[in-house]
Amino acid sequence: MPKLLSKNKLLELKPYLDSIVEQVEVPGYIDSDPIQFMHAFQEKNDQELAGFFAAIMAWGRRDIVIAKVEDLLQRMNYRPAEFIGNFSDPDQTTFEGFKHRTFKPEDIYWLVRALQSILEEFGTFEEFWASCHLQAVHQQRELMAVFHERFFQLHPETPQRSRKHISNPEKNSSAKRLYMYLRWTVRESAIDLGTMSFISPAELKIPLDVHVARQARALGLLSRTQNDWKSVLELTKKLRILDPGDPAKYDFALFGLGVHSELVKEEFYINPLK
Repeated sequence: MPKLLSKNKLLELKPYLDSIVEQVEVPGYIDSDPIQFMHAFQEKNDQELAGFFAAIMAWGRRDIVIAKVEDLLQRMNYRPAEFIGNFSDPDQTTFEGFKHRTFKPEDIYWLVRALQSILEEFGTFEEFWASCHLQAVHQQRELMAVFHERFFQLHPETPQRSRKHISNPEKNSSAKRLYMYLRWTVRESAIDLGTMSFISPAELKIPLDVHVARQARALGLLSRTQNDWKSVLELTKKLRILDPGDPAKYDFALFGLGVHSELVKEEFYINPLK
Protein backbone atom coordinates (compact mmCIF):
# COMPACT_ATOMS: atom_id res chain seq x y z
CA MET A 1 0.00 0.00 0.00
CA PRO A 2 1.42 3.44 -0.90
CA LYS A 3 2.61 5.65 1.97
CA LEU A 4 0.48 8.72 2.74
CA LEU A 5 1.63 12.24 3.53
CA SER A 6 0.93 13.67 6.95
CA LYS A 7 -1.21 16.80 7.06
CA ASN A 8 1.87 18.98 7.63
CA LYS A 9 3.72 17.40 4.71
CA LEU A 10 0.57 17.74 2.61
CA LEU A 11 0.52 21.48 3.22
CA GLU A 12 4.19 21.65 2.24
CA LEU A 13 3.20 20.09 -1.10
CA LYS A 14 0.54 22.76 -1.77
CA PRO A 15 2.80 25.49 -3.26
CA TYR A 16 4.29 22.97 -5.69
CA LEU A 17 0.90 21.72 -6.89
CA ASP A 18 -0.49 25.27 -7.05
CA SER A 19 2.42 26.31 -9.27
CA ILE A 20 1.67 23.44 -11.67
CA VAL A 21 -2.01 24.43 -11.82
CA GLU A 22 -0.93 27.95 -12.80
CA GLN A 23 1.28 26.59 -15.59
CA VAL A 24 -1.21 24.04 -16.97
CA GLU A 25 -4.56 25.83 -16.54
CA VAL A 26 -3.99 28.30 -19.38
CA PRO A 27 -6.01 28.97 -22.57
CA GLY A 28 -3.54 27.03 -24.71
CA TYR A 29 -4.77 23.85 -23.03
CA ILE A 30 -8.20 24.13 -24.67
CA ASP A 31 -7.27 23.23 -28.25
CA SER A 32 -5.89 19.81 -27.27
CA ASP A 33 -8.71 18.88 -24.88
CA PRO A 34 -12.35 17.80 -25.45
CA ILE A 35 -13.50 20.87 -23.49
CA GLN A 36 -12.93 22.76 -26.76
CA PHE A 37 -16.43 21.68 -27.81
CA MET A 38 -17.99 23.72 -25.02
CA HIS A 39 -15.95 26.75 -26.05
CA ALA A 40 -17.13 26.34 -29.64
CA PHE A 41 -20.69 27.46 -28.77
CA GLN A 42 -22.26 30.63 -27.37
CA GLU A 43 -25.65 29.37 -26.19
CA LYS A 44 -25.90 27.68 -22.79
CA ASN A 45 -27.82 24.59 -23.96
CA ASP A 46 -25.47 24.08 -26.90
CA GLN A 47 -22.43 24.40 -24.64
CA GLU A 48 -23.75 22.00 -22.04
CA LEU A 49 -25.05 19.37 -24.45
CA ALA A 50 -21.95 19.40 -26.63
CA GLY A 51 -19.85 19.25 -23.47
CA PHE A 52 -21.84 16.31 -22.13
CA PHE A 53 -21.16 14.21 -25.21
CA ALA A 54 -17.52 15.31 -25.22
CA ALA A 55 -17.15 14.29 -21.59
CA ILE A 56 -18.84 10.89 -21.69
CA MET A 57 -16.93 10.04 -24.88
CA ALA A 58 -13.58 11.12 -23.36
CA TRP A 59 -12.20 7.63 -23.34
CA GLY A 60 -8.81 6.84 -24.86
CA ARG A 61 -6.40 9.06 -26.80
CA ARG A 62 -7.46 12.69 -26.76
CA ASP A 63 -6.91 13.21 -30.50
CA ILE A 64 -9.22 10.30 -31.30
CA VAL A 65 -11.83 11.49 -28.78
CA ILE A 66 -11.78 14.97 -30.35
CA ALA A 67 -12.19 13.51 -33.85
CA LYS A 68 -15.15 11.37 -32.75
CA VAL A 69 -16.93 14.20 -30.94
CA GLU A 70 -16.40 16.39 -34.01
CA ASP A 71 -17.97 13.63 -36.12
CA LEU A 72 -21.01 13.42 -33.83
CA LEU A 73 -21.56 17.18 -33.67
CA GLN A 74 -21.22 17.43 -37.43
CA ARG A 75 -24.04 14.88 -37.73
CA MET A 76 -26.08 17.24 -35.52
CA ASN A 77 -25.30 20.13 -37.90
CA TYR A 78 -23.32 21.76 -35.10
CA ARG A 79 -26.62 22.70 -33.44
CA PRO A 80 -26.90 20.11 -30.65
CA ALA A 81 -29.74 21.78 -28.71
CA GLU A 82 -31.86 22.29 -31.82
CA PHE A 83 -31.10 18.81 -33.15
CA ILE A 84 -31.94 17.12 -29.83
CA GLY A 85 -35.02 19.26 -29.26
CA ASN A 86 -36.46 18.39 -32.69
CA PHE A 87 -35.28 14.78 -32.80
CA SER A 88 -37.68 12.12 -34.07
CA ASP A 89 -37.25 8.43 -34.88
CA PRO A 90 -36.54 8.94 -38.61
CA ASP A 91 -33.48 10.96 -37.53
CA GLN A 92 -31.86 7.74 -36.31
CA THR A 93 -30.26 7.42 -39.72
CA THR A 94 -28.06 10.39 -38.76
CA PHE A 95 -26.07 8.09 -36.49
CA GLU A 96 -25.58 5.23 -38.95
CA GLY A 97 -21.94 4.15 -39.04
CA PHE A 98 -20.99 6.08 -35.91
CA LYS A 99 -18.66 4.24 -33.54
CA HIS A 100 -16.34 5.19 -30.71
CA ARG A 101 -14.98 2.53 -28.36
CA THR A 102 -18.15 0.81 -27.14
CA PHE A 103 -20.45 3.62 -28.33
CA LYS A 104 -22.70 2.54 -31.19
CA PRO A 105 -25.55 4.30 -33.00
CA GLU A 106 -28.20 2.81 -30.70
CA ASP A 107 -26.41 4.25 -27.65
CA ILE A 108 -26.38 7.74 -29.12
CA TYR A 109 -30.07 7.33 -29.96
CA TRP A 110 -31.04 6.55 -26.36
CA LEU A 111 -28.83 9.30 -24.93
CA VAL A 112 -30.42 11.81 -27.30
CA ARG A 113 -33.90 10.59 -26.37
CA ALA A 114 -33.18 11.09 -22.67
CA LEU A 115 -31.70 14.53 -23.25
CA GLN A 116 -34.70 15.52 -25.37
CA SER A 117 -37.06 14.55 -22.51
CA ILE A 118 -34.89 16.51 -20.08
CA LEU A 119 -35.06 19.66 -22.20
CA GLU A 120 -38.83 19.28 -22.64
CA GLU A 121 -39.41 18.97 -18.89
CA PHE A 122 -36.69 21.20 -17.41
CA GLY A 123 -35.80 23.68 -20.15
CA THR A 124 -32.06 23.43 -19.52
CA PHE A 125 -29.72 20.59 -18.66
CA GLU A 126 -28.65 22.50 -15.54
CA GLU A 127 -32.18 22.47 -14.14
CA PHE A 128 -32.19 18.68 -14.40
CA TRP A 129 -28.86 18.50 -12.58
CA ALA A 130 -30.22 20.84 -9.90
CA SER A 131 -33.27 18.60 -9.40
CA CYS A 132 -30.99 15.56 -9.09
CA HIS A 133 -28.85 17.43 -6.56
CA LEU A 134 -31.84 18.31 -4.38
CA GLN A 135 -32.95 14.67 -4.40
CA ALA A 136 -29.43 13.47 -3.59
CA VAL A 137 -29.21 15.80 -0.59
CA HIS A 138 -32.67 14.76 0.62
CA GLN A 139 -31.90 11.05 0.27
CA GLN A 140 -28.27 11.39 1.44
CA ARG A 141 -27.03 9.72 -1.73
CA GLU A 142 -24.27 10.53 -4.17
CA LEU A 143 -25.27 13.04 -6.86
CA MET A 144 -24.03 10.84 -9.70
CA ALA A 145 -26.06 7.86 -8.51
CA VAL A 146 -29.24 9.95 -8.55
CA PHE A 147 -28.28 11.43 -11.92
CA HIS A 148 -27.85 7.93 -13.39
CA GLU A 149 -31.17 6.76 -11.95
CA ARG A 150 -33.15 9.80 -13.07
CA PHE A 151 -31.53 9.99 -16.51
CA PHE A 152 -32.73 6.52 -17.44
CA GLN A 153 -36.09 6.75 -15.68
CA LEU A 154 -37.13 9.05 -18.52
CA HIS A 155 -36.99 6.08 -20.92
CA PRO A 156 -37.12 2.83 -18.93
CA GLU A 157 -36.91 0.87 -22.16
CA THR A 158 -33.29 2.01 -22.65
CA PRO A 159 -31.18 -1.14 -23.09
CA GLN A 160 -28.57 -2.07 -20.51
CA ARG A 161 -25.71 -1.62 -22.96
CA SER A 162 -26.61 2.06 -23.37
CA ARG A 163 -26.98 2.61 -19.61
CA LYS A 164 -23.36 1.60 -19.09
CA HIS A 165 -22.18 4.85 -20.68
CA ILE A 166 -23.41 6.82 -17.65
CA SER A 167 -21.44 5.90 -14.53
CA ASN A 168 -22.94 5.02 -11.16
CA PRO A 169 -20.84 5.38 -7.98
CA GLU A 170 -23.28 3.14 -6.13
CA LYS A 171 -21.64 0.41 -8.21
CA ASN A 172 -18.21 1.74 -7.10
CA SER A 173 -17.48 3.50 -10.41
CA SER A 174 -15.19 6.52 -10.16
CA ALA A 175 -17.61 8.53 -12.36
CA LYS A 176 -14.54 10.19 -13.83
CA ARG A 177 -16.15 11.50 -16.99
CA LEU A 178 -19.21 12.90 -15.19
CA TYR A 179 -17.10 14.74 -12.62
CA MET A 180 -14.89 16.04 -15.42
CA TYR A 181 -18.07 17.39 -17.03
CA LEU A 182 -19.04 19.12 -13.79
CA ARG A 183 -15.53 20.54 -13.50
CA TRP A 184 -16.04 22.07 -16.94
CA THR A 185 -19.49 23.46 -16.13
CA VAL A 186 -19.27 24.44 -12.45
CA ARG A 187 -15.76 25.90 -12.16
CA GLU A 188 -14.99 29.17 -13.91
CA SER A 189 -11.42 29.74 -15.01
CA ALA A 190 -9.29 30.26 -18.10
CA ILE A 191 -10.45 26.80 -19.21
CA ASP A 192 -13.60 25.80 -17.34
CA LEU A 193 -16.69 27.73 -18.35
CA GLY A 194 -18.81 27.95 -15.18
CA THR A 195 -22.14 27.68 -17.02
CA MET A 196 -23.84 25.96 -14.05
CA SER A 197 -24.30 27.22 -10.51
CA PHE A 198 -26.51 24.54 -8.89
CA ILE A 199 -23.51 23.52 -6.75
CA SER A 200 -20.31 25.34 -5.81
CA PRO A 201 -16.81 24.32 -6.91
CA ALA A 202 -16.22 23.28 -3.27
CA GLU A 203 -18.63 20.37 -3.79
CA LEU A 204 -16.86 18.93 -6.81
CA LYS A 205 -14.92 15.69 -6.62
CA ILE A 206 -11.73 14.90 -8.49
CA PRO A 207 -12.16 13.29 -11.94
CA LEU A 208 -10.08 10.19 -11.24
CA ASP A 209 -8.44 8.55 -14.23
CA VAL A 210 -5.45 6.23 -14.33
CA HIS A 211 -2.95 9.08 -14.85
CA VAL A 212 -4.28 11.26 -12.04
CA ALA A 213 -4.40 8.26 -9.69
CA ARG A 214 -0.82 7.26 -10.59
CA GLN A 215 0.54 10.71 -9.72
CA ALA A 216 -1.59 10.94 -6.57
CA ARG A 217 -0.19 7.65 -5.24
CA ALA A 218 3.40 8.62 -6.01
CA LEU A 219 2.93 11.94 -4.16
CA GLY A 220 1.38 10.27 -1.10
CA LEU A 221 -2.13 11.61 -1.68
CA LEU A 222 -3.83 8.27 -2.27
CA SER A 223 -3.36 4.92 -0.54
CA ARG A 224 -5.93 2.80 -2.36
CA THR A 225 -4.64 0.77 -5.28
CA GLN A 226 -7.95 0.62 -7.19
CA ASN A 227 -9.26 3.50 -9.29
CA ASP A 228 -12.76 3.33 -7.85
CA TRP A 229 -15.29 5.50 -6.03
CA LYS A 230 -13.63 4.98 -2.65
CA SER A 231 -10.40 6.31 -4.15
CA VAL A 232 -12.26 9.38 -5.46
CA LEU A 233 -13.49 10.11 -1.93
CA GLU A 234 -10.06 9.54 -0.39
CA LEU A 235 -8.20 11.74 -2.85
CA THR A 236 -10.84 14.50 -2.85
CA LYS A 237 -10.66 14.65 0.95
CA LYS A 238 -6.90 15.28 0.70
CA LEU A 239 -7.31 17.90 -2.00
CA ARG A 240 -9.92 19.76 0.05
CA ILE A 241 -7.24 20.26 2.70
CA LEU A 242 -5.16 22.02 0.05
CA ASP A 243 -8.07 24.14 -1.24
CA PRO A 244 -11.44 23.68 0.49
CA GLY A 245 -13.16 25.95 -2.04
CA ASP A 246 -11.81 24.40 -5.22
CA PRO A 247 -10.37 20.88 -4.83
CA ALA A 248 -10.98 19.93 -8.47
CA LYS A 249 -8.42 22.45 -9.71
CA TYR A 250 -5.75 19.91 -8.77
CA ASP A 251 -6.94 17.82 -11.69
CA PHE A 252 -4.72 20.14 -13.74
CA ALA A 253 -1.73 19.57 -11.47
CA LEU A 254 -1.97 15.78 -11.36
CA PHE A 255 -2.75 15.57 -15.09
CA GLY A 256 0.06 18.02 -15.84
CA LEU A 257 2.63 15.96 -13.96
CA GLY A 258 1.66 12.97 -16.07
CA VAL A 259 2.19 14.68 -19.43
CA HIS A 260 4.90 17.27 -18.68
CA SER A 261 7.93 15.45 -17.29
CA GLU A 262 9.78 18.75 -16.88
CA LEU A 263 7.34 19.68 -14.08
CA VAL A 264 8.26 16.64 -12.00
CA LYS A 265 10.37 17.32 -8.90
CA GLU A 266 11.46 14.00 -7.47
CA GLU A 267 11.91 15.34 -3.95
CA PHE A 268 8.11 15.48 -3.62
CA TYR A 269 7.59 11.84 -4.58
CA ILE A 270 7.44 9.42 -1.64
CA ASN A 271 6.24 6.35 -3.57
CA PRO A 272 7.42 4.93 -6.91
CA LEU A 273 5.45 5.82 -10.04
CA LYS A 274 3.64 2.66 -11.13
